[in-house]
Amino acid sequence: MLSTNAFKSVLGELGPKFEQSSEHKLTITWGTTVQLKAWVEGGAPFDAAVVTDAVADDLIKQGKLAARTSLARSGIAVAIRKGAPEPDLYSANDFKKMLLSAKSIAWVEQGQSGIYLKSVFERLGVAEQIKDKLIAVKNAGEAVANGEAEIGFTQASEVLPYAGAEVGGMLPPDIQLFTNFSIGIRDKDSKPAEALVRFLTTPAAAAVIKLKGLEPL
Repeated sequence: MLSTNAFKSVLGELGPKFEQSSEHKLTITWGTTVQLKAWVEGGAPFDAAVVTDAVADDLIKQGKLAARTSLARSGIAVAIRKGAPEPDLYSANDFKKMLLSAKSIAWVEQGQSGIYLKSVFERLGVAEQIKDKLIAVKNAGEAVANGEAEIGFTQASEVLPYAGAEVGGMLPPDIQLFTNFSIGIRDKDSKPAEALVRFLTTPAAAAVIKLKGLEPL
């Protein structure tokens, strides 16, 4: 199985439960959506993949996926150190002030949020002013928890697992980006993949998805 990092905490809890209930075993390779798409296009072996809707739809057009099922959506969160003051995030101007005042900013440059935020920084006219503050990392929540950066941007589900960090808020509505995630299967006749899809779309799974900072669909 391939999965976006946004579902790491979800599958960390639901994966073992699926294995126990189905007797199938999960072997998961994690990555950004950009990496996952490249791996699938390059012929990496997999039975199922949790990726964004856009990536899943493109892979279906290419014949690399047989079908997809919607799982959840997520907005971009601001990660702060545990106990740090929560920033004002009512508007794009508040967001701009936070960027300019922050000493260091962690982001996943090639992740879904990072690609989008690059355009936001340019739109707000701060790209040049903050470029030396930006720290490209694999997990912005972990980087903030470890003290590598003052703030970070990522999916809320990638912040909650780290005791040293917390969600300081979500991006303001006028610049927020919601990303929808689906599970795609390579072969419609794969019984293990079909069993996993059924398991991840149960009410019990939806409750875990919500607990981990995502919005079930």
